[in-house]
Amino acid sequence: MSDRPLKLLLIDQDPIFRLGLRLALEAIPDLEITAVVESYTAALQILVEIAEQDPNQVNLVVLELGNGRSNTSQQLGLQFCGQLRALYPNLPILLLSSIQEQGLLLAAKSIGVNGYCPKGTPVSELVIAMQQVVGGGSYWFDQTQTSITDAIHRVSTHPPFPLFKLRNNLRLSGINYINATLSAVTGQLQVPGIPVLDRAILAGQRRELLAARWLLNQLLVAPQERQEDNILLADEPPVSPSLSSAIQQTQIPPPLLTTAALQSALFASCVTKLQFPLENVTDTPLEIDILREQKKRELLYLILQKLAKQLDELRVSQIEISQLSGVKSTLIGDLWQAAVTDFFGKFSLIKLGQQKIEIVNLLLQNTQAVQTEILNKIPLTFELYSYLLFQTEMYIDNASYPAVSIEAKNQAAMILENFLIQVANGVVQPLLNSLADVEIIKQNFYSSRLISTREIERFRNELSWKYRYNNYINEAQAIFESRYEIFVIAPRGIAKTSIYAPRNQELAKLSNIPLFVTLILEFSDAIAPRLKSLVAFVGSGIVFILTQIIGRGLGLIGRGILQGIGSVSLIEKNFKRK
Repeated sequence: MSDRPLKLLLIDQDPIFRLGLRLALEAIPDLEITAVVESYTAALQILVEIAEQDPNQVNLVVLELGNGRSNTSQQLGLQFCGQLRALYPNLPILLLSSIQEQGLLLAAKSIGVNGYCPKGTPVSELVIAMQQVVGGGSYWFDQTQTSITDAIHRVSTHPPFPLFKLRNNLRLSGINYINATLSAVTGQLQVPGIPVLDRAILAGQRRELLAARWLLNQLLVAPQERQEDNILLADEPPVSPSLSSAIQQTQIPPPLLTTAALQSALFASCVTKLQFPLENVTDTPLEIDILREQKKRELLYLILQKLAKQLDELRVSQIEISQLSGVKSTLIGDLWQAAVTDFFGKFSLIKLGQQKIEIVNLLLQNTQAVQTEILNKIPLTFELYSYLLFQTEMYIDNASYPAVSIEAKNQAAMILENFLIQVANGVVQPLLNSLADVEIIKQNFYSSRLISTREIERFRNELSWKYRYNNYINEAQAIFESRYEIFVIAPRGIAKTSIYAPRNQELAKLSNIPLFVTLILEFSDAIAPRLKSLVAFVGSGIVFILTQIIGRGLGLIGRGILQGIGSVSLIEKNFKRK
């Protein structure tokens, strides 16, 4: 068990259970409840805020896996655990759940969850399990056991090693100090343009810190303890690669900003933005506008998870950057297909008349159309994948920025957000083509303002006009102006912006109406200065006539009238005196 204070983030959908558990745990010494939330999105928001301020505010996440009844919510719970493990590999996870199905618990364990206790476990025994997990161990409740305490005793029959807790605390304290210094040195090494001598000194310091951390781990862990650890691990069932990597990262955090760490930081920022309102505040209709906000958020989050899994698979396959361009379309297509399958449910059926139709199979028949109209037109996907897989530089406004720079991260974030939105559009597009006005679909997915047949048809017509306008005018104009229009997630909703990109090769391939549009724009640019000069000249002439000729004439006439009125008044006064 661990002597570290417990700092919990509690996630549960039941408000009564949350309140009761919180009151019970607040009476426990050395236990602090950092936050209590009811949803996964709120939990991610809290964790991102904590990571920016002080990561030590939470050292354990305790959660219910779904609501204990719905299969969909249980799957979402597993997906959340996987995302949590990817974003925060060093943060232990303990299930406190009413679920007892061994299949779900095994799935949770393979994802990287560290332990499980059923609801109803006595608080004193629950705290022991929490300490076990925070201390770097794991605990999985066995229904045949009489208590958690007995289970812990059965894990190992050996007595505690002499001074184990003292040595472990010293080791953790020293490693934390070394890791903090190592992060600072690594950050300085990544600053571009530092002198060669300074870089050599920093590199030497980094090597010394790595050696010191290794020695600390070796000297303060007794050989018999390592042997005991090996025995315990030998009794455990084989774990998945993702869990193995998570355990390794927990023991020795990576010294450098790896591509996975860069991806985690970028994805964490994106998850934070997914908590913003997702209303479309642009003048361009999007396919996902038909979804109610929670479904829209769920779809974007699902695509982000699928992308993370795809990137992990690409790293395992050791793909080279030279191969990336050739498989880019396949990668996006596979991502879209996986998102369609999971979002609508692989085996979901709907009844049309007397016929039952598999939703996913029907939607996947539109693969070619979606690939052509939406997926292949998503901009800068090669740059996004190469940035996440190989930490390539980002070219912004014709300047190059290192992958770890603020400018590169901001650019990558915008490209990622647009990527998620466009893939989500591709997921919804075949639904609008084939099953737009089906009642069960409307009940499960649509926004309340777009459920009538008339509103749905109007929305589809707007999308149809958008495709035509983009194909013939907007895209040609963007190519001619060397930019991409992309959608981003802003605090007020989904907004639109543009970023510079050289597109001369695309400009040379334009023909027919798009080419005519660029010629009109060029002609407009050519005559605009002359028209402005002519208007300015004519305007100056009109002003001269109005002020110098007509104005002065009117002024003279007015003066004469006033003088005449004055003379008449003087004659009348003299006449009266006489």
